[in-house]
Amino acid sequence: MPFAAVNLDGVTTMSGFLLVLSIMTPVVGALVAFAAGGRNVRRVAFATLPLGFAVAAAIALALRQGGPLVYLLGGWSPPLGVALRADGLSAVMMLTTAVVVCAVALFAGTDFQVPAAEVETRAPFAFWILLLAVWAALNTVFVAGDLFTLYVALELLTFAAMPLVCLDGRGETFQAALRYLVFALLGSILYLVGTGLIYGVYGTLDISLLSQRMQAEPATLIAAALMTVGLLAKTALFPLHLWLPPAHAGAPAAGSAVLSALVVKGSFFIVIRIWFDVMPALPGVAAAQLLGGLGAAAIVVGSIVALRQERLKLLIAYSTLAQIGYLFLMFPLAFRPDTGRIERGGALAGGLLQAISHATAKAAMFMAAGLIYAALGRDRIAGLGGIARAAPMSVIAFAIAGLALIGVPPSGANLAKELLLQAASETGQWWWGLVIQAGGFFTSAYLWLVLIHAFAPADEPVELRATAASGREAATLVLALCSLLLGLFPWGPYLPLPPEASASSLSLEALPKALLPIAGGAVLAILLGRWSDRLVSLSYGKTTAALVGPVRQAALALGGLVERIDGGLRQWPAAGLSLLTLALLFGAAMLAAA
Repeated sequence: MPFAAVNLDGVTTMSGFLLVLSIMTPVVGALVAFAAGGRNVRRVAFATLPLGFAVAAAIALALRQGGPLVYLLGGWSPPLGVALRADGLSAVMMLTTAVVVCAVALFAGTDFQVPAAEVETRAPFAFWILLLAVWAALNTVFVAGDLFTLYVALELLTFAAMPLVCLDGRGETFQAALRYLVFALLGSILYLVGTGLIYGVYGTLDISLLSQRMQAEPATLIAAALMTVGLLAKTALFPLHLWLPPAHAGAPAAGSAVLSALVVKGSFFIVIRIWFDVMPALPGVAAAQLLGGLGAAAIVVGSIVALRQERLKLLIAYSTLAQIGYLFLMFPLAFRPDTGRIERGGALAGGLLQAISHATAKAAMFMAAGLIYAALGRDRIAGLGGIARAAPMSVIAFAIAGLALIGVPPSGANLAKELLLQAASETGQWWWGLVIQAGGFFTSAYLWLVLIHAFAPADEPVELRATAASGREAATLVLALCSLLLGLFPWGPYLPLPPEASASSLSLEALPKALLPIAGGAVLAILLGRWSDRLVSLSYGKTTAALVGPVRQAALALGGLVERIDGGLRQWPAAGLSLLTLALLFGAAMLAAA
């Protein structure tokens, strides 16, 4: 049942109180941890993890057995009261968040602890409280039933996530955190202005009531455009991404995993709520195509710039930019020209599955990069030679997570890609099919780049500065395997899947399709990757290297141009102009469709 169609005539559903528990469990954990202080913060956080996970699992089970959940705060129905609601989309996102938070906590247990013999420091105390606060804010986003509660939850998420960037106290990370905060607040202003316009026209902000009252009026369409662009700024969709690379690359590994896997999904989820539940008949074809075009640009620019990075964490950060673009391809594919509406179906299911796959895989990649950095004391890609032999589990986890993102069966990304390609075929939008395939090629390319360096022989014997704890490696590997096996999960009760979707993605025919991006990615890696001539010759042979030399030089020149364009767009004047331009473009597109 669509989120907006949940009936509020009855009282709170029998399992509705679970929605309150999903928010209050991490909130109470954070408050108790703050009061306990010192070395007890970590213990309180670890005690909260199984409780929060159990609540998320209980919500998913209750939805599977009895349909959407509703909790009316104070027993008052909207528009006078505030309702919490959970549908299938809420359930899968809450469960994904719980899994990632638990894995990140296990990984961070060593980094953010205070041994008995040492003086207490700020970072461990802050990290565990912020992690629980991020968890609470995300759960609030997933169950909020009105636009203002979504705004409050989004702001709590921003203020909880921002300090994760600068936990090490370095000047450059403070600068990255400030960039994130200021640009996110600009997005918040646009969203809040749009919310105010909608309330002024309809007298309510409840999603269920708005879905029944929304009309294609100028004020409504302008509000929708402002809210959409504000959320894109918070999600860091190209070209509104000036804060993402330095924030994700500068944060500690556990912080980067949370930021990339979870935080950007909060604002993305609200875009889904607005477009699919609040105003499915309003955006029009032009706005949907524009959103998809921004996603395609993110895939191309993010991937090319990722291939030119010298540091592993920056490569992963730019790959996040590319994968965020992949998520927004579902919006034009969900638009049905015959009805003129954004409709729930395979495109929505594919987009959500891609978001879940990205959350688990990207968290595992950042965690693996953190293990490699701890082992070597650096994360320069050119200096990774020999690390596959010295720290095999870290490299294996990174490789599995990368394969899951490419879409190798039975990964969730494979099922997501099949659903999106099917939607492109059904709607006759073949160009988005090409973009989807290109995304797999690019993902494979930067995976090749890292793995070739990791498996290459070292110039000198590798000396490990630290040996990774088995628990940290296990948490990383389990999360990567989770992403690889997501296609086996029974998604039907939660997502609008076609009946044959899961079976077709696991058939023998799916394997050759998945191998094609891996082969194509190798070519892109040769042409666009930044590595030494010695490695090219070692990996592909001197003859091949000589043949592709001129083509590679042209490709590198193109890559350099794209990198300079990216650098220009991440300057404040260009970012501000992009924000204004997109607001005008979305407003014009929606008004034209009215």
